[in-house]
Amino acid sequence: MPTFVVFDLEFTTWRGALENDWAAPGQLREIVQIGALRISEDHTVVDAYEALVRPVVHPELSPYFTDLTGIRQEEVDRDGLPPAEAFGGFLTFCHGQTVLSYGNDMVVLGENTGWARARGEEITPGFLGAAFLNLRPWVNTVAPVTESANVGRLWKVLGLPKPVAGEEHSALFDCYSFAAAIRHLCSTGATLPEGCL
Repeated sequence: MPTFVVFDLEFTTWRGALENDWAAPGQLREIVQIGALRISEDHTVVDAYEALVRPVVHPELSPYFTDLTGIRQEEVDRDGLPPAEAFGGFLTFCHGQTVLSYGNDMVVLGENTGWARARGEEITPGFLGAAFLNLRPWVNTVAPVTESANVGRLWKVLGLPKPVAGEEHSALFDCYSFAAAIRHLCSTGATLPEGCL
C-alpha cells in the first residue's frame, strides 16, 4: 500500500526571532525535536518517528523556547541525540517516500544537515532517497480558514476532534494535527497534489 510521510520540526528560537527571520547575530534555527508520521493512502497512521536533538551552537535552550514547546533542558541533555544520528534516523524513516511539511521545514532540515556535514559528521542516507514538498499552499487554498494557523492548530481551526493527547509546538502532536487536516480535506473531496503518493 502506498504511503507518504508528514513531518514537523521544533528548533531553537528566542523572543522576536520569527518576526525577524532569525536575523539577529548568533541566532540559528538548530533542530531540537523531529516528529514524523508515515500515512497510508487511506490516511491511517502506520508508523511514527520522534527524536530529541542536542543543539551544538546553542546547547542551552532559551526560556522562550522552553515556554513555547514545553521541551526542558534536562530532557534534551538526557535524551537528545547527536544531530547526525537524529537526521540519519529521520531520513531513513523517509527513504523512498514523499515527505510533506506545513511550511518550509525542509529548508531548516537542509541548513542543519549542512552544518553537521561542515563539522565533519556523516549523515546517511542522503536527501536523494526522499522527495520533500511544502503542502501549506494546498491546505490554505482548499481551506482558507487555515491561512493564519500554525500546523499544531489545524485540527482546531477546521473544527476537528483533538487528534491525540498533547499540545501544539510538540513536533509529533503537530504531525497528528497536520495528518488530521489532510484526512479531513480529502474526505470533503479535495485531492492531494500529484506526487504525494
